[in-house]
Amino acid sequence: MGLIRRLRVTQPAIERVMLGVSLRDRIRIVEIRRRARVTDIAQRVAQLKWQWAGHIVRRKDGRWGPKVLEWQPRTGKRSFGRRQRGGQTTLSA
Repeated sequence: MGLIRRLRVTQPAIERVMLGVSLRDRIRIVEIRRRARVTDIAQRVAQLKWQWAGHIVRRKDGRWGPKVLEWQPRTGKRSFGRRQRGGQTTLSA
């Protein structure tokens, strides 16, 4: 998320430089994007991320992508205490 935030801040600055617009001109980002004919970098990054994820999942070479989608977490609670070693329980009375 830090990288996306930095991109969202940097993109309007780059677009202003491209168009020769100053912050003092008080032109909205939407208008600057329309003039520069560019899209929001955060949306593009998200789109490419999902495209890449789909590519990875569709591979058929036995890697872990499809296995992750089919994985089901355990249901119920974990047992309390330490694991019993070798099935031996010694109770002294």
